[in-house]
Amino acid sequence: MNKSLIATCLSFVFVFVPFLDNPIRIHTTNAEKANPSHAKWGRIAMRKTAEKYPSAKIYDYLHVKREQRGNYSIETFKLWLDENNNKFEVIVNISFDTKSEKITNVSLQRDSNS
Repeated sequence: MNKSLIATCLSFVFVFVPFLDNPIRIHTTNAEKANPSHAKWGRIAMRKTAEKYPSAKIYDYLHVKREQRGNYSIETFKLWLDENNNKFEVIVNISFDTKSEKITNVSLQRDSNS
């Protein structure tokens, strides 16, 4: 009886263990490879904010919207900063030529509510 129990357990191990590493075979994509269209502008917004507030730490940001006005576009971001335990928000607008993507203006405005 013990030999049949051992044989059953070993059969179970050899048959089912290879499937345990990924039993459902879920296909995932790497988030780093799928860059959103605003990623380039987000990096610029963070860089310009860090230049204006060098002692503050950017701890989060949000892509608010993209507006298209004639031949140019405006990307808007909201960044959350912490400077010496003083948290505040900055709105960044990046204006650029839609075709050439040449930046025409970058404006930063500290949110008056923070």
